[in-house]
Amino acid sequence: MEKIIIVGAGLSGATAARLFAENGYDVTVIDKRENIGGNAYDYVDKNGFVIQPYGPHIFHTDKKEVFEFLSKFTDWRKYEHKVLAKVRKDKLVPVPFNLTALRQLFSAEKAEKIENLLREEFGDGKGISILDLIKTTNPELKEFATYVYKNIFFIYSMKQWGIKPENLDCSVMNRVPVYLTEEDRYFTDEYQFMPKDGFHEMVSNILRHPRIKLKLKTDANNVIALADGKIYVKGKEFDGTLIYTGCVDELFGYKHGVLPYRSLKFKFETKKCSSYQRAAVVNYTVSNKYTRITEFSKFTCEPKDNTVVVKEYAKPYKRNKNIPYYPIPTGKNHLTHALYEKEAKNYKNLYLLGRLATYKYINMDVAVMNAIKLYESVTGEELDLEFIKETKKGSN
Repeated sequence: MEKIIIVGAGLSGATAARLFAENGYDVTVIDKRENIGGNAYDYVDKNGFVIQPYGPHIFHTDKKEVFEFLSKFTDWRKYEHKVLAKVRKDKLVPVPFNLTALRQLFSAEKAEKIENLLREEFGDGKGISILDLIKTTNPELKEFATYVYKNIFFIYSMKQWGIKPENLDCSVMNRVPVYLTEEDRYFTDEYQFMPKDGFHEMVSNILRHPRIKLKLKTDANNVIALADGKIYVKGKEFDGTLIYTGCVDELFGYKHGVLPYRSLKFKFETKKCSSYQRAAVVNYTVSNKYTRITEFSKFTCEPKDNTVVVKEYAKPYKRNKNIPYYPIPTGKNHLTHALYEKEAKNYKNLYLLGRLATYKYINMDVAVMNAIKLYESVTGEELDLEFIKETKKGSN
């Protein structure tokens, strides 16, 4: 049976590994870290808090197929994520910006007038892209749009990405619309849950298959080499399939230049109170050097005498010094990535998968869906969830 090597034990790599293993392939998953799960890795600390050391991860999807696949490996806790933004010293408003935020920040008379103007121009109950909103020609709406752009988007984006929002791909700004409703959930997907026993346990269950061999603390650069359309593993030509989820520029020795990523720095603090802030995540959109504060107990809704919070700072990625989190979506960077994609096509059994390799900001459900599509493309078979064996606590 054909052999597959997957670089990266995050959700993309783990999903691909399980699908191919279920189909009879022998799969080896390697990862330079000592833990699986990628940046979604979590653990329970000594006080019983579920800690996400690489920042908050919340599962949400409208894709039934993805939810049913992951449900083979975890039970769920219902959780609907809500985020607040600190836009003034005394004001915390919902994000995405909605009618509640409008009424909190403006007088009743002005808020009503802006709401009516928004409905006239954009329609009832719509989610408006901030990029569309700032294009308005109505002077009163223009003033409002400028306020929202500056206080919700501009300064926050500068901290997060290190460049002006107008230099980023428009998809970044379109991720968080302005709602003409009182909807205060950060996501509106049908399925919004957290894995009952954590993301680490879920990914562990995905990888728990007799045909999957896991090698942690293994740097792919010390194992895999590419040359003249051939893949080499420990110096010997490899005739199987390589699925790569790491930084694609690193895979090709930076042949076409370095692709920039953003990294993160975290400062964890234990607070002597049962609740530190009103929401699980509070964005600091106009003040402070950190971008947001996350309070982990609010994910599990299990208050204790103490609580753990983490302040998050965005930083440039520096090779071998920190972790790449986000591709920086600019026109120039996409052109550079396209050169690496073209390079990868010279290797018939090499596939790029995941956020870093495809240089795209993707959510967890898209990571799973992309792995499913890759499996179907390589095998020529449509995924049948009935043949995926359930693997979780209490299963046989």
